[in-house]
Amino acid sequence: MFSFFLFYVLPFLVSLILAFLLTALIRWWAIKRDIVDRPAPRKVHSKPIPLLGGLAVYLAFVLTLLIFWSRLLDGIIQPKYIVGIILGGLLLMIGGYLDDRYQLSPKKQILFPIAACIVVIVSGVGIKFITNPLGGYLHFDTWQILLFWWQGMPYYFTVWADLFTLVWLVGMVYVTKLLDGLDGLATGIGVIGSFIIFGVSLFWDVAQSGTSVIALALAGALFGFLIWNWHPAKIFLGEAGSTFIGFSLGVLALISGGKIATALLIMGIPILDVVWVIMRRTIMERKSMAQADRKHLHHRLLDIGFSHPRAVIFLYFVTGIFGLSSIFQGTQGKIKTLLFMIFFMLILAYYLVWKYKKSTNERTNSEKL
Repeated sequence: MFSFFLFYVLPFLVSLILAFLLTALIRWWAIKRDIVDRPAPRKVHSKPIPLLGGLAVYLAFVLTLLIFWSRLLDGIIQPKYIVGIILGGLLLMIGGYLDDRYQLSPKKQILFPIAACIVVIVSGVGIKFITNPLGGYLHFDTWQILLFWWQGMPYYFTVWADLFTLVWLVGMVYVTKLLDGLDGLATGIGVIGSFIIFGVSLFWDVAQSGTSVIALALAGALFGFLIWNWHPAKIFLGEAGSTFIGFSLGVLALISGGKIATALLIMGIPILDVVWVIMRRTIMERKSMAQADRKHLHHRLLDIGFSHPRAVIFLYFVTGIFGLSSIFQGTQGKIKTLLFMIFFMLILAYYLVWKYKKSTNERTNSEKL
């Protein structure tokens, strides 16, 4: 038990404490530099809140990885993977800071996540195959183009694998970016996702899994920040933090053995919400996909009378239930659960819209009387 504490719990606690202390420092600095998120019609806060919280999460995470470096290299995790995560995260921090400071356009914002994901792919992280629901595997590494040799090792552009990985990671980045609409929501779901990937990683045939330590370092960094980010938030993640959560979870899903279905179950509700929002904005309302509004799932919960914390806890609960189910299921079971999740999301969305319209009509009729 003591060895378990030293190997797993200690990195979590170190990351948590670092994040808590660094958040206080960065919050002070953001206020001094006037890097704050001001109230607006679509936003739920009523006073300016400092940004750049994601920088504290990133620094705590990276420092913890460096402190416990020797525990990460379990024979499956290679040093270049970790370097790729650190450098990719650094690009997100730079892009996030510039966006929080200078309000970049969406076309400029997306350059940093794409660059960060390419760095991770170059480091060797990728989706080489996925399990075929009908049996066997679907391989994506059959088409390779040699790019260069370095230290006696060939580096290839694996066409389908690298493109699929890029789409996966960029998609995860934007899911958590759009999820960050309520105090503590994206941060807390990141904590839940990290713990679930930790649990999945323990099923490896490696006695002491490096992926598990990385997942706990991320969970600790997010938990330490969540103390400041819980409603009413004293600091926000900012662009850097909201994108870094999806980026990290997406990478962890890959290096923990290609657990794409697991990550989909963790992030399934936010993903379906994003898909619905994109379809509604572009097809039904003929608006730009980047045009923000107050029609996300978490906003709908507020509209029907949920308090801010209650809406967040409800989404934590749903995420936790679907995510935990992935630990105890094989591929076929996960696919069935994903289909049930889609059905659940449709029912929930219909209920929220119906409830909102009903309450709006009741208010209108009472005002007329």
